[in-house]
Amino acid sequence: MFASLALFLLALTFFLLLFQTRRPKNFPPGPRAIPILGNLLDLNLESPIADLERLSKRYGNVYSLFIGPKPAVIINGLQALKEALVNKGAALSGRPQEQMVNHAVRVKAHAPGVILADYSPTWKEHRRFGLMTLRNFGLGKTSMEQRILGEIQHVTKLLEQSVGKPTDPHVLFHNAAANVICQVLFAKRFDYDDEFMKFSVRLFQDTSKLINGRWGMIYDTIPMVRNLPLPFQKAFQLFALSYEKRLQIMAESKKSRIPGKPRHFIDCYLDELDKRGNDGSSFSEDQLCALLLDLHFAGTDTTANTLLAGFLYLMNYPEVQERCQQEIDKILDGKDHASFEDRDQMPYVQAVIHEIQRMANIVPLSVYHCTTQDTELMGYSIPRGTTIIPNLTSVLFEEGQWKYPREFNPENFLNDKGEFFKPEAFMPFSIGPRVCLGEALARMELFLFLVSLLRKFKFIWPEDAGEPDYTPVYGTTQTPKPYRMKVQLRGTA
Repeated sequence: MFASLALFLLALTFFLLLFQTRRPKNFPPGPRAIPILGNLLDLNLESPIADLERLSKRYGNVYSLFIGPKPAVIINGLQALKEALVNKGAALSGRPQEQMVNHAVRVKAHAPGVILADYSPTWKEHRRFGLMTLRNFGLGKTSMEQRILGEIQHVTKLLEQSVGKPTDPHVLFHNAAANVICQVLFAKRFDYDDEFMKFSVRLFQDTSKLINGRWGMIYDTIPMVRNLPLPFQKAFQLFALSYEKRLQIMAESKKSRIPGKPRHFIDCYLDELDKRGNDGSSFSEDQLCALLLDLHFAGTDTTANTLLAGFLYLMNYPEVQERCQQEIDKILDGKDHASFEDRDQMPYVQAVIHEIQRMANIVPLSVYHCTTQDTELMGYSIPRGTTIIPNLTSVLFEEGQWKYPREFNPENFLNDKGEFFKPEAFMPFSIGPRVCLGEALARMELFLFLVSLLRKFKFIWPEDAGEPDYTPVYGTTQTPKPYRMKVQLRGTA
């Protein structure tokens, strides 16, 4: 019996030594981790945001957690985030490559796209190409405005059909946002009941919750479970099917393509591919396929969820909605439709839209970064290859940065003269080299959608809906919990 006990203790000691978690010298502090699981038990896997805030109060604005055996650094607050993402941008702009999201999106394609690509010449040239192509297709110009306004007309018709009765806007806004970016990527809009549209919206909604939710965390933390038939396998299946659908669209585009006369993003990329030939560059059809997913996903989910959060707040703050409508009616008097240029004459509407973005907190932990070299941050030493988690939530609600940090109040974006201003702590699109590629498009969409719909309709919280729940459903992107809204035509519309 003694020999058995000694053997057990020896095996336990070996196990603990094998899987021990030690912080490197001068590494940011954090809670004690346990073998294999790391700090998994320190976090609520349904939504870790409150736990991350709690830990920052104990360990400071730069602290560490173990995701399984690997340490990650969490960065909180305006000062630390600016230092990390701007001042040390090049050193902290890599991407970790061994997480569930990386494996899922590459289940068929072997290219990283832009969002998940590591900080490298490949990433730089594809980001540059993406920005240039989006601008060429009207980003910030009247042509893009017309695409958005055209989609708003389809939304308006559907809302007119639901006047007076509660309706669920979740799929509607996802369809609308998806169609705007589809017109750039494919020069095509889809009917809302089209199979590709329905699949895409389901892909974005379902995988967002899986990747950063409970099962995504388990996948990242415990590698030994990755091949088991657990719920995260659904994300792999959906991304594999998505890859096949993108290949089909690319093949259809090639049939009617005229080189040098691009109709959409796919044609532009193929023209660039022809130009480069076999020059050894990173441009490839696999990379194009990955880019299409990046832009489609990012261009749909964030905008749709922000609109959903916006109408949730506007229904439950009717005085804010009414003041927006008064400003809209005044500025658009005699005009057929809104223009993005009108925003400069609508300080209150601008303040409301920005406050919606702040409270919606759509991408709470940004997209994880990674150090590209050994670096120092706020007095701590962080080795190359360390995962960095920018906690954007911490700065969007940071005490001392906002007049009303914990409540919905457009005054957070108005000065004493009632003029719109944007505090430095407003960073829903992140900051630094990895700032969101589609920020300009999202800003234009949010303004035109909200202004156009508020001009036409009054949005009302249904009498039997109970108290609104503003707590979002956590994921890679957060979304408001399901709700219904009532729509009335405005007399002045």
